[in-house]
Amino acid sequence: MSNLDTFKQRLSETALRYESASAGARDEDELKQLRIKSLGKKGELTRLLKELGSIDRADRPEAGREANLAKKRIEKALEKASESLTKAAGEEELKGPQIDRTLPGRRHPVASLHPLSRVMYELVDIFSSLGFEVAEGPDIEDDYHNFKALNFPDDHPARDMQDTLFMDEAGSMMLRTHTSPVQIRTMKKQDPPVKIVAPGAVYRRDDDITHSPIFYQLEGLLVDEGISFAHLKGVLGLFAKTFFGPEMEVRFRPSFFPFTEPSAEMDGKCFKCGGKGCRVCSQTGWIEIMGAGMVHANVLEEVGYDSEKYTGFAFGMGIDRLAMLRYSIDNIRLLYENDLRFLSQFQQGQ
Repeated sequence: MSNLDTFKQRLSETALRYESASAGARDEDELKQLRIKSLGKKGELTRLLKELGSIDRADRPEAGREANLAKKRIEKALEKASESLTKAAGEEELKGPQIDRTLPGRRHPVASLHPLSRVMYELVDIFSSLGFEVAEGPDIEDDYHNFKALNFPDDHPARDMQDTLFMDEAGSMMLRTHTSPVQIRTMKKQDPPVKIVAPGAVYRRDDDITHSPIFYQLEGLLVDEGISFAHLKGVLGLFAKTFFGPEMEVRFRPSFFPFTEPSAEMDGKCFKCGGKGCRVCSQTGWIEIMGAGMVHANVLEEVGYDSEKYTGFAFGMGIDRLAMLRYSIDNIRLLYENDLRFLSQFQQGQ
């Protein structure tokens, strides 16, 4: 037998052996190993090809063709075996639990506004309908705009580190403790009449079930000639009935704020007990809604307004508190934990 005949026989035996092995492979990993053993750099067919040099020069073209045919036989066998394994896996999967195509599809949750955002937008809409414009200011304030220009004395408790988040040791810069500085900045830039609301985040050293280190307020300011406390009561009374409903009753009681005189707190009839007295309203029948008052003459003079000619009123309400009242939420932390089980209750339209 010539070298060529011996070479061809070995090629045929190798191809036949791997065809048989491929047909009996149990998974793709086994096929991968067969491919490496037969066609890899150190595979059996590769080693056979290195023997081409020992074949007569005249017979080498035919030997090369036979080697190429053997390679194609092995590749075809491996491919066919892979297709069979894939088909078998699919058939096995079909034997498992069947999909009931008549069942309704799974609905994806629909995003909605956070309750704080919903309340904030509603407040802005109400006051915009009354002619108020929205004003904004920085979250980091200086002592002048946050305290001094608002008639806070140097020894006022709000200036203590226990209440205010200062940005420096000197206490000259701080995270604003209210949105009232926006009133100062607006009046410094604008002559009367001024009619604004200033919604935004504020920061204080508070953290319990009804207070948070960061919360949201909406301040309001109206300055013009002839503004009286009656205007304040009319605007805030209309707001309460628009926001809480026409049945809402409110009352004003004396209070104190450095930047207003006279000052008052506005309370609303307890939504839980209807004024009879319960745990929510501490048995009083009333719940505090906001603080308000006539703008102090010192504040008007500080911004360059003639306090003999102009008067005005200001008010401030906690958006978080109004959200808690609106939705009967008893822990302010729920508004900031981003628990989807809680937030999913506030779908649009509810």
